[in-house]
Amino acid sequence: MEALRFYAPHDARLEDIPEPACGEGEIKIRVKNCSACGTDLKTFRNGHREMTPVTTMGHEIAGEIVEIGRDVGGDWEVGDRVQSIAAVPCGDCYECAKNWPSLCQNQKLVGFWYDGGFAEYMIVPAAVLDADGLNRIPDGVGFAEASAAEPLACALNAQEQLGIEENDVVVVFGAGPIGCMHVRIARGVYGAGKVIMVNRNPDRMAIAADLVKPDVTIDSSATDVVAEVMALTGGRGADVIITATPSGKNQEQAVAMAARNGRISFFGGLPKDSPTITLDSNLVHYRQLHIHGANASAPAQHRKAMEYIATGQLPVADLITKHVPLAEAEGIFDALASGQDIKVTVEP
Repeated sequence: MEALRFYAPHDARLEDIPEPACGEGEIKIRVKNCSACGTDLKTFRNGHREMTPVTTMGHEIAGEIVEIGRDVGGDWEVGDRVQSIAAVPCGDCYECAKNWPSLCQNQKLVGFWYDGGFAEYMIVPAAVLDADGLNRIPDGVGFAEASAAEPLACALNAQEQLGIEENDVVVVFGAGPIGCMHVRIARGVYGAGKVIMVNRNPDRMAIAADLVKPDVTIDSSATDVVAEVMALTGGRGADVIITATPSGKNQEQAVAMAARNGRISFFGGLPKDSPTITLDSNLVHYRQLHIHGANASAPAQHRKAMEYIATGQLPVADLITKHVPLAEAEGIFDALASGQDIKVTVEP
């Protein structure tokens, strides 16, 4: 079968490899869609601490069951349409015992530790099944939409920490798929009042804004973002700020524009060679700010994401603006880097 395999930074190859065999505690799926994200691009450029070369990439996975190992429990059947988690908790550590599976200290990642979904077939590991991490796709939800449940679950994980209330002013840095999802969650789940999208690429932001319709957009390449947010809020600042970008500057701006009792999510990780920022600690102190990290998602958040997609409360199909056949998968990194599309999905 064909698979996109990671060898080293800037070395990912579409290769013919043996079709994987299904173990006794595993499920084998025919991949129908595996979507790509910024983490895939960062991994292609820089590698990843969890990558175990040589590994098939791809972690936003939806497909159809073709084989079930004899030791697999449950009522799975060949032909079931399924979606898989990407971050696999161990179930045994302190964090898992506290029901913090996204923070599992022994977490393994599909598409990094385990072979992923940029392939014709994929093995769902026993660890995914043990974590209740394989989900049936509801009727009416397509495979491409289902593959977007993974990033949507990550965005849900972040916003569950922020206490967004009706009429809150929410600022989202980023006009990629995650930024778009954050706009929709803040409004569609929590009823935020005014949602402001910020991006330094006005062309990309125009595409995103046309889809998710934030109340205000700010071109950070041409505007003092902090001053603009302060002006838009009568000098009070934003109640919630989400930095869905790998930018330390955006994180610093988030603190500077936060209102009293403001909640901030540092959603996007920073480059490993520039992981620090400078902020005014007195703003955190006197405004009583709350700064949150956000890492991966829990299996239950995948199921919640799928429910939101199925009901239409959080649509994702329109965010997938480029469909790439597996035979052309080596080109997805250029597509991701160009910023011309919101979300890219690979279709074996």
